[in-house]
Amino acid sequence: MAGDLAESLAAFSDTVPSETRRGAETLGFLDGLIGDQLTAEGSPLAPDISVRVDGAAVPITPDGLATAFPAASGHLTVFVHGLMGSEYTWSLGGRPTYGSRLADDLGSTEVLVRYNTGRHISDNGRDLARLLTELTLLWPVPVTGLTLIGHSMGGLVIRSACHQAVAEDAFWPELVRHTVYLGTPHLGAPLARGVHRASAALRLWRTTRPIATLLGRRSAGVRDLFRGAVIDEHWRDTDPEAFWQPAVDYPPLMQGVRHLYVTATVTRRPDHPFGRIVGDGLVMTSSGGGRSRKQHLGFELDDGFHVGGVGHMALLNNDAVYEWMLPQLTPRRALPPGRG
Repeated sequence: MAGDLAESLAAFSDTVPSETRRGAETLGFLDGLIGDQLTAEGSPLAPDISVRVDGAAVPITPDGLATAFPAASGHLTVFVHGLMGSEYTWSLGGRPTYGSRLADDLGSTEVLVRYNTGRHISDNGRDLARLLTELTLLWPVPVTGLTLIGHSMGGLVIRSACHQAVAEDAFWPELVRHTVYLGTPHLGAPLARGVHRASAALRLWRTTRPIATLLGRRSAGVRDLFRGAVIDEHWRDTDPEAFWQPAVDYPPLMQGVRHLYVTATVTRRPDHPFGRIVGDGLVMTSSGGGRSRKQHLGFELDDGFHVGGVGHMALLNNDAVYEWMLPQLTPRRALPPGRG
């Protein structure tokens, strides 16, 4: 199947297929489905994590970064897409991306990351942590600040990267000023739970086991969304097909950083009965805010923003979200001594 897809991608354009929007979107969808399998097979359809400019992977070398970012500033805003996505998803609707608008308004540099969303979130988090280490060391100018923005699964990858980098005493976490989570299922996604439970139930009967097998082919990344697994311990030594999964202890949010989050509901009012049940179509409001009756990750209520009447994907490029986010990310002037 992978060979057939590679041939079809090659027909898209005379350029490298993965560097085109259509090619990137097709690869992103494939990787989200079976990216872990493709990685295990060493397939070229499952590339390593990378920084992308105009679809092309940027060499993480002094010359490569200087060429790709000729107007590099000291503040990097790093964007991490969600499941089955690519860096192109941030330009939803053909509008200017959050990153390009922040570049105009705050002078930051937009850095777009592409990764294989079918792999375990903790594996991608480890790779993102390594990438940020290399990026900040080799950036054309001294790095003075980092802002990390993730959509959906991308937010979980950011949390995983921050946790692992702190555990390894990496230096770049000290540069992080803000993280922004857009529709991130911090406590798990209901759709992933539904697929998991349906698959487990269908395995109970011989006549429905073929359907269960089909559902069971979902990737490691999709399985991780079941509970919002961000570290190896969340999935290691567990039966991925078990109907009931043990509760997990989520690592705390990284200290010394302001953690912002955005949730949405398909209904205009978040307290509408239907909106409370379906959330933004993929993520419930409670999960997006990291807060339930039994769990609270530590997000401050004042650091959250809710958008009504939109779906999950709309959070990738939304005027209301940007108008809220801009003043939150704007550097605050230090008060004179004795005032504060």
